[in-house]
Amino acid sequence: MITQAFVLGAGLGTRLRPLTDDLPKPLVPIFQKPLITFVLDHLIQAGVESFVINTHHRASAFDELFAKGNYRESSVRLVHEPEILGTGGGIKNVERFLKSEPFISYSGDLLTDFDITGLIDEHFRAGNDVTLALRETKHSTDVALEGNRVVDLAGRYGRQGRYDFAGVAVWAPAIFERIPPGQHLSYISVLAEWIGQGGQIGGVVLDDGRWFNIGSRAEYLEVHRAIKEERWKPSYVSPREWPVEIAADAVVDPSARLSGFCAVGAGCRVGAEAILENTILWPGAEIASRSHLRNCIVRSHRKAEGHHSDVDL
Repeated sequence: MITQAFVLGAGLGTRLRPLTDDLPKPLVPIFQKPLITFVLDHLIQAGVESFVINTHHRASAFDELFAKGNYRESSVRLVHEPEILGTGGGIKNVERFLKSEPFISYSGDLLTDFDITGLIDEHFRAGNDVTLALRETKHSTDVALEGNRVVDLAGRYGRQGRYDFAGVAVWAPAIFERIPPGQHLSYISVLAEWIGQGGQIGGVVLDDGRWFNIGSRAEYLEVHRAIKEERWKPSYVSPREWPVEIAADAVVDPSARLSGFCAVGAGCRVGAEAILENTILWPGAEIASRSHLRNCIVRSHRKAEGHHSDVDL
């Protein structure tokens, strides 16, 4: 069992702008639940008891969410990066908190329900230094695999890749010796070099479960659609009553019409005869009477009126 995890929360979320002008991407709400809390729920189900999360953009929002230093009775330590360090530099920067035990790294903008225990089991069975979760996707074929052994990354050694790194990995503490401190560095380059020096880098192809990388507004809307229309809900999710389509303190006029996968956040107000179709309202948003929004996302404490389609407001 692995009891500690490093969750990557320091990305800039540039492809999701302007939404990430207000919130760091790992904190965008999914039917009232911050994205990163799905990651924590998933890891808690797998046995993780303590988390280290790196922050950079809009770090105060993380401070507010984890003000008590815990989540579901598991400890949460936030480590701020004034200058972003990348995935490898980020790992080195939290070495003092992960100490000398194996740990899991998990991208904070990932939403999936794959069975993580298979990845952990393979790591220990094979005695790997690192074990990567892999998938076949249309996005990347950077990882070359023979059996369960990664033999090349990004064509470093001329081997044809087939798989994409899925954003979750298991690490032995030996990784800390291979990353110089205080540098912006990707852990992919570190792993590629380690392969050439005989490092035991494993990979597990994970075909089970659903995978959502919330990297664009289209993907953000799609996960809401899947939850609503396909009734997709990971077994690990807390609280049980999630998803929450309309927050308890939101005020929706009885004459307003909501259809599709709408989500109405805390403190929102929807005026008379307003029409919302497949539209997400972040906390405090206000929709004027007789407005019509289709496939829109309204950011926190913004006011929207008139007719809009396929835009962020």
